[in-house]
Amino acid sequence: MKKLFLTLIMIAVCVTASAQITHTANGAVDKNAEQILTKAAQKFAGEGVSFTVTMINKNAEKRETARQKADVLYSRGRYRVSFGDNIIYCDGNATWHLNKEVNEVTVNKMSESEDDLMNPAAILSNYNKNFKVKFIRQEANGNAIIDLTPKKGKSYYKIRVIVNANTGVLQRMEMHNYDGSCGEYIVSNFKSGVKVSDADFVFPGNKYPNVEVIDMR
Repeated sequence: MKKLFLTLIMIAVCVTASAQITHTANGAVDKNAEQILTKAAQKFAGEGVSFTVTMINKNAEKRETARQKADVLYSRGRYRVSFGDNIIYCDGNATWHLNKEVNEVTVNKMSESEDDLMNPAAILSNYNKNFKVKFIRQEANGNAIIDLTPKKGKSYYKIRVIVNANTGVLQRMEMHNYDGSCGEYIVSNFKSGVKVSDADFVFPGNKYPNVEVIDMR
C-alpha cells in the first residue's frame, strides 16, 4: 500500500489536457497534445503547488481495500507529503520518511531514473519517450480523459488521467495494474503559486532530536 501510495503522489500532477488532443494510429502524440503537455510542465515549473489527495486502493474485484488522505506541497522536483502520523520530505536528492508513531525517520537516496514516477517534471520532459498518450473523450462536465501507456514494461499497464479541460486541473487518476488491482487518486484543493522555501523539503532534525535515524543511502 505504501509503495503504491508513494508512486501515485507525484504522478497525479503530471498531465493536463484538452478536448482537442488526438493521437495517431501508431500511438504518437500530435503537435497539439505536445503543446498541452508542455503547458502542464510549465505549470509545475513555478515556485510551488499544493493539493490534497485521497488515494483508494482496489483489488481485482474492484473492491476498496485501503484509503489514505494526504496533503502535498510540491516545487521543482521537491515535495513534502503529510498523511496520518507520517511526513515524507524530498529535496530532490534524498527522501526522509518520518514515522511519528514509532519515532523514526528513514533516509533514502532519490531515484535517478529518467521516468521516476515521483517526479512529474521528469515524466513531462520525457513523456514522448516513455509513454504513448491517447485522448479518450471529453465528458459533459468538461472533464477530459487521457490514457498513458508505458512503452517499457512496468507493474502497471495504463494510467488513466481525468482533468478539467477548461482549467487544466487534475480531478482524478487511475493506475491499472497487471494483477487486476487499481489505485484511484482523487485531487482536491489544488493551488498554484504557493510560496515555498528550501527548508520545506528537508527533514527538520532539530525539531525531532530524539528520533531514530535509519540511513539507507
